[in-house]
Amino acid sequence: MAEQIKIILPEAVKKIINVLQSAGYEAWAVGGCVRDSILHREPDDWDITTSARPEQVKVLFHRTVDTGIQHGTVTVLMDRVGYEVTTYRIDGEYEDSRHPKEVTFTASLQEDLRRRDFTINAMAYNEEAGLVDIFGGIEDISKKVIRCVGDAKERFTEDALRMMRAVRFSAQLGYDIEEATRLAICELSQTLEKISAERIRTELLKLLVSPHPEMLRICRETGMTAVFLPEFDQMAQTVQNNPHHCYDVAEHTIQALMHSAPEKTLRLALLFHDMGKAKTRTTDQDGVDHFHGHSEVSAELARTILRRLKFDNETIDRVVRLVRAHDVKIEPGERNMRFALNRLGPDLFPELFLVKEADLAAQSDYHREEKQEHLRKMQEDYEAVIASGACLTLKGLAVNGKDLIGIGMQAGRGLGDILQKLLEEVLEEPQRNTKEFLLEEVRRIQVKGSF
Repeated sequence: MAEQIKIILPEAVKKIINVLQSAGYEAWAVGGCVRDSILHREPDDWDITTSARPEQVKVLFHRTVDTGIQHGTVTVLMDRVGYEVTTYRIDGEYEDSRHPKEVTFTASLQEDLRRRDFTINAMAYNEEAGLVDIFGGIEDISKKVIRCVGDAKERFTEDALRMMRAVRFSAQLGYDIEEATRLAICELSQTLEKISAERIRTELLKLLVSPHPEMLRICRETGMTAVFLPEFDQMAQTVQNNPHHCYDVAEHTIQALMHSAPEKTLRLALLFHDMGKAKTRTTDQDGVDHFHGHSEVSAELARTILRRLKFDNETIDRVVRLVRAHDVKIEPGERNMRFALNRLGPDLFPELFLVKEADLAAQSDYHREEKQEHLRKMQEDYEAVIASGACLTLKGLAVNGKDLIGIGMQAGRGLGDILQKLLEEVLEEPQRNTKEFLLEEVRRIQVKGSF
């Protein structure tokens, strides 16, 4: 099968390989770009491996950047795009489950491919020789399995993050993890403690936005979440003896993830939306579980964990707001919707509805039709309010602080209180949002001495 595989290389990649070959060196497209091309997926980037040493690569190309020259990598710039060109190498002993103590350059493509993580990532290609598949990557693609190159324990000892990468590739491709590879993860899962929060964040996020976020189960079953997300293990131990639910909290969360679009903040919000239930669970005299206040606890857990995993502040703020609001009940009516939009923020609602839809889809059938109708009415009210152009925030008021000062009010904190009161009147009666009405209202209140 390997002989029949043809990969269309980008012109820049062809040029780099041709330049290296013309100078007497071997050169191949390698790794993920080869895998993705075989799977008819668009590669994120194209990596090249070569028998040429870094200093030899730099001589051959006009524009290069020493991005990882100590490990044999030079970035060659072609048409303002960077392509990593790495010398064949053998990694020395790993001391930190991440970096080799030393790197030895080699003239053997086979030795270079031998050090890679999984068979599907250990293939090389050029137009002259075709596909090189020494470790059975094509066979594993046909079987849809993730399998380490060589001994799985050695590969995971070299870089513990590869264990999360195995699950992430499984989630992205819909593949199973080969048994020996899975057993090695179970044995070595605790070594993830040596991996930085930033690298774990990257893999977790790729898993969550994949077509199969349910593969998060494997992270728990193999012991990895006990290291990077122990709160998820607590969720798996939290049953929900409640007619509205049919799963424990962790499985409910996974089901909600499966019923959502693969978007970053949406899936992060769903991961955290019920995390507080482990801390808020109470059981009444009839044996029914309740989780009062879980939204607020979940929101604070989300903030803590997202900071721990080094997420950016914008993502943290957005996810925390969605988690805090996910269980908010808004009674029917445009008035109620206006006040909810003011309280929670109009920008939150399109994504909040998606969170609520996924949450509902992961519950039991108990009162499902009523809940769906209530959610439909909320969306209808939201659309009507937005279409009306009603004022929902202080920014939308027809008057501002300068206007109030202009009719004789003193500058200071009191202006904010007055504007807030005017906003509440406008939320109640949107037609009152005119400059004439609001300034007259302020004059009337001044005369009465209400402020």
